[in-house]
Amino acid sequence: MAEIGFPLLCILFTLSLPSILSRSHLPTSTGETSELDVSASIQKTLDVLSFTPRPSQSLMASSFDSSSSSSLLSLQLHSRVSVHKSSHQDYESVMLARLARDSARVESLQTRVDLAVNGVRKADLKPVDTELAAEDLEVPVISGTSQGSGEYFCRVGIGRPASQVYMVLDTGSDVNWVQCAPCGDCYQQADPIFEPASSTSYSPLTCDAHQCKSLDVSECRNGTCLYEVSYGDGSYTVGDFVTETVTLEGSTAVQNIAIGCGHNNEGLFVGAAGLIGLGGGALSFPSQINATSYSYCLVDRDSDSASTLDFNSPTPHDAITAPLLRSTKLDTFYYVGLRGLSVAGQLLHIPSSTFQLTTDGNAGVIVDSGTAVTRLQTVAYNALRDAFVKGTKGLPSANGVALFDTCYDLSEKKSVEVPTVAFHFSNGKKLDLPAKNYLIPVDSSGTFCFAFAPTSSSLSIIGNVQQQGTRVSYDLENSLIGFSPNKC
Repeated sequence: MAEIGFPLLCILFTLSLPSILSRSHLPTSTGETSELDVSASIQKTLDVLSFTPRPSQSLMASSFDSSSSSSLLSLQLHSRVSVHKSSHQDYESVMLARLARDSARVESLQTRVDLAVNGVRKADLKPVDTELAAEDLEVPVISGTSQGSGEYFCRVGIGRPASQVYMVLDTGSDVNWVQCAPCGDCYQQADPIFEPASSTSYSPLTCDAHQCKSLDVSECRNGTCLYEVSYGDGSYTVGDFVTETVTLEGSTAVQNIAIGCGHNNEGLFVGAAGLIGLGGGALSFPSQINATSYSYCLVDRDSDSASTLDFNSPTPHDAITAPLLRSTKLDTFYYVGLRGLSVAGQLLHIPSSTFQLTTDGNAGVIVDSGTAVTRLQTVAYNALRDAFVKGTKGLPSANGVALFDTCYDLSEKKSVEVPTVAFHFSNGKKLDLPAKNYLIPVDSSGTFCFAFAPTSSSLSIIGNVQQQGTRVSYDLENSLIGFSPNKC
């Protein structure tokens, strides 16, 4: 099967994770401890405030057959700091802002699950007003984007000829959309607003089109389809549902992609013009190009290095695989079969039901690119935290920060060894996390916090702090999710 490679340029707007020693320098004798390079971590918190955004590149396009799952695609993604200079004066304020956004993201995810579990149907939702009045919006569909602390942006072209814009990439969303002129209400973006009248490939969808019928909420106006997507923090997009050509940076033009042309939009999307959904629903980008798999690797959020997104690429042979589960109530999210957690090689005493996906989708564990900090049910989090604290008695403690209740003062340390935290999957396989993926700096003075958080919800989320530096592969055809450390 041919690989669809996306040399991704991601705008990461999440918790910054430090770099640590390479795998060759990590403890390998027992697997019970991991080493954290404290000095390098602190240096990155200083460097991130001084990055100079790189200039955008032109898009070169060739044709692509979206009916085939074997054609080659290429997309470049960049870390947010490589294209958007931080306005914060210190790293602590960067972190506090990111944590606040992350909380909004998690609330959005849970709201969407609640709507699905409670049986909200299209008929229960207020139709989109034909005048697209923002003040009349309901909250019919709650996606994972919110203001998101885990936003990844790509440079794409919309229409023909292509208008270049930055778009958010999100595994917690299905509907693709872009801000469009004329704007009834648009937020500020980095590039000019897309002009449908200037595109020869712009084509409105009829109300009878299968793409229109796949929307969670839609309305008809003069025989054409209107869409509405609302987010849990009050952000939303409303407009015409159309098909357009999407040109991927340095690569191909994908024709007839169903995308929302938003004339009324509200929210903080960090200068992005819209969103490309990577979720599991029928309207997501992978579904529309008939991808049988895709994978990404999330590099350090506080670096200007690039990462890759690949469609139809095989899961690496050395990947640690786990069951990829789906909910019949909510097909957007990717659930993983998780059995338990361990600290320093010792499996914790957590009821197995804590992580099980229920038939209504109200419980279980999802893997999400947009959530930063992994959320665990309180009983699981308390067991994990207590075991970690027990194994770090020799480290000086510090006051909690925002949602983190377990922090350390490492200002006098150059490096530390801490207990290894691991995920244990339902098929018996185990993923050991490097220390940088769970002990992260929250300022430039040496305060590091344990990057997990409790939730009162029955839904647990594996966030991108824990995914950093690991290639995450979604084998949609064989219902497997793979984790390949050091494969960026």
